[in-house]
Amino acid sequence: MSTTFATHPEGSDSPTQVITLDRVVPAETSPPARRDPVWRILPWVVPALVAVVVLHRSGTPDRQTALYAAYFAAAVMLPGTLVMRGLFGSRGNWPEDLGLGAAAGMVVQLTGWALAAATGLQSLLPVWPVLVVLPFLLVGKLRRHWRIASPQPLPVAWSWGVAAALVLAGLRAVSIFQSVPLPPVTFTYYQDILYHLGLVHEMMRSMPFQAPQVAGDTLRYHYLSDADMAAASMITHISPETVYFRLWLLPVVATAIVVFAALARTVSRRWWAGPVAALAAFAGEALSLGGPIAPFGASAPVSLLSPSQTYVVPLLGLFALVAIEALRGRRLGWAWAVLPLLAVACAGSKSSALPPLLAGVALAGLALLVTRRRMPWTAAGLLATIGFGMVVGLRLFAGGGAGTLEVQPLGLLRIMAPYQLTLGGEDGMTRGGLLPPGVAEAGPAGRWFVAGIVLWWVLMEAPRLLGVVLPARRTGPRPERDAGFWVLAGMVVAGVGATWVFWHPSASQGYFFAGIIPIGAVLTVCALAERTASRRAVIAAGVAGAVWVFVGPATDRPIVNTLSGWAWALARPLLITAAVTAVACVIVIAIGKGRATRALPAMLIAAIVGATIATGAGTTAESLTRPQPPVNTRVAISKAEMRAAFWLDTHAGRDDLVATNVHCMPIDAKKVCDARGFWVTGFGGRRALIESWGYSDASVAANGVNGLRYTQQPAPDRAVFDLNQRAFATGDVTDVERLRDEYGVRWLFADTRAGPVADALTESADLRLVSGTARIYEIRPAA
Repeated sequence: MSTTFATHPEGSDSPTQVITLDRVVPAETSPPARRDPVWRILPWVVPALVAVVVLHRSGTPDRQTALYAAYFAAAVMLPGTLVMRGLFGSRGNWPEDLGLGAAAGMVVQLTGWALAAATGLQSLLPVWPVLVVLPFLLVGKLRRHWRIASPQPLPVAWSWGVAAALVLAGLRAVSIFQSVPLPPVTFTYYQDILYHLGLVHEMMRSMPFQAPQVAGDTLRYHYLSDADMAAASMITHISPETVYFRLWLLPVVATAIVVFAALARTVSRRWWAGPVAALAAFAGEALSLGGPIAPFGASAPVSLLSPSQTYVVPLLGLFALVAIEALRGRRLGWAWAVLPLLAVACAGSKSSALPPLLAGVALAGLALLVTRRRMPWTAAGLLATIGFGMVVGLRLFAGGGAGTLEVQPLGLLRIMAPYQLTLGGEDGMTRGGLLPPGVAEAGPAGRWFVAGIVLWWVLMEAPRLLGVVLPARRTGPRPERDAGFWVLAGMVVAGVGATWVFWHPSASQGYFFAGIIPIGAVLTVCALAERTASRRAVIAAGVAGAVWVFVGPATDRPIVNTLSGWAWALARPLLITAAVTAVACVIVIAIGKGRATRALPAMLIAAIVGATIATGAGTTAESLTRPQPPVNTRVAISKAEMRAAFWLDTHAGRDDLVATNVHCMPIDAKKVCDARGFWVTGFGGRRALIESWGYSDASVAANGVNGLRYTQQPAPDRAVFDLNQRAFATGDVTDVERLRDEYGVRWLFADTRAGPVADALTESADLRLVSGTARIYEIRPAA
């Protein structure tokens, strides 16, 4: 039995070695890296230029782009890199050090923001990075972390591969930015974006936080991504809208790409696995093979619609990397003291992040216990740390509406078109039993159909799942996997399992899978690296898989939504691909004989990896030319209304309270109100007495009551809501004074599109602004 871990000989430029208890075996030697600094920096110039051009063409002021880049480098990446090196050491190269340092810097910044929010010293937040960096300038033992003592530069090919992933991520941002134009503009924004924008403003205030859309409600939500944006806005003085809608995304995604490239190199011990994994994880997509629909979870978890999911990805990758190195035998020392902060940061960024990591570490610990027959105390310590993060996360961040996450195997089917349009047409909005109603009531044909959908999903997600099922390839009398495989495999299995076992009214159980998409891609690429014997054959197979994505036949949706129609539409591309693959394998075996037969497993994996990257590249290329859909004026916010909200943000005090008659989307809803009209608090930046309550704990917990979704439930506090509405509709002085004296309301934001606005309001409030249909009043102080 042997223990393996990677080591970098101190003071040496020799290649990484894999040490076992009885021998030293050189790992794969990297191609010699060129020493010319210009040649090593050049690959990073290309994605930087792409990012600048993309931001410029999306309307971002160039000065603000430069300012944010300087802020991220000086206030996030620099202190994070120094802290990362001080606690974990250097990777021997600058790209990985800076990428991992940026992820660590995100945690460092959250720490400074939390201290500022707890003490009310937000004005001193720009000093926080200086306080972190200062010891590394003044303390002799820490000054050495400004440089790399034992350089082990990576090949330039590694840099170009990672740069390609960064370029594709930058190009994909074009369509993202097009779908979220900078205000003010007449546009229909996705409601979650406006909800998060309101939270960004809330994170600029002091603790304790409230739900800005329903003042007085304790905010229980994984809001640390919003806190990160708030800190950036307070330090740079760039508006929260520009930070969120433009400047924040690309640095976070770039950090995630480098972190996962480092993770892949760590697990596989192959330099080239890093860039390939980065491409597969962040530029690739699930397979479609010409099918009529994309499977759930097709794209990488990167978007502005869920900044919490985007933000947690580099943090989760950093934690996984540290855990794997610790389980391989690396001593963490003082790093144990800060790992709980990283765990809390993950839990506060996305509540679904830590459970898969807990499962992965637990599986690795169990494997070590079985193979070594002694207690794996490192695994126990990691489990305790992750558990601490989950407990704190439940206490500080989890909302009461989280109780709607219930056990229902196969509940994910309810958001898939083949099931929705056939067996699941009458499932309704509530859980409806242990199994989805359509599954529970299905006959033999229906059950086979359900099994076929699940199998189809697994095959389409092969780029993220294949690495879990491949057998070990270790040599020796007792081949075994190391900790890296067990951690990643456990995370993937747990993420997939939770996604298919739980049910949520908005399918939020899918975030368990979204979080492990890059983990699964890394594991698949590591499986490829483990089997690669002939690089030429693997590259050829990868190219063939990529070409097939574009030349394979396409299948349309069935004209009639029947079981047989959907079954054939999903199966036809798979059958054709399988036939072509079988023919290709026969030809390869016939030409290459024994050597080709041994290379076939690696070639098949390479074909899948090539296909996933090509699918993502094709989607990105298509998005660059796809015309934007017309604005839905019925649910749009007008430019004049946005200008009114910005005026409020400029003139109201940070803690002033606003009352508004804007609650619904569309704004003029007459019968059932979809209470997700979050733009007054989002663009206005102030708490509202009661704006939109669709995401409140009470509403989410009431999903299905009276046959209504949680977003359509009535206001939680009916008395306050009725008072609010009367004040706008009648202008009664007594009602307005009650809003002021009993609830602390200072401003009235009225919109004639939302309902009647009485002229009598001027008897108790001063009309300060008229902008289109929006009117802003300032309530006069008590006599």
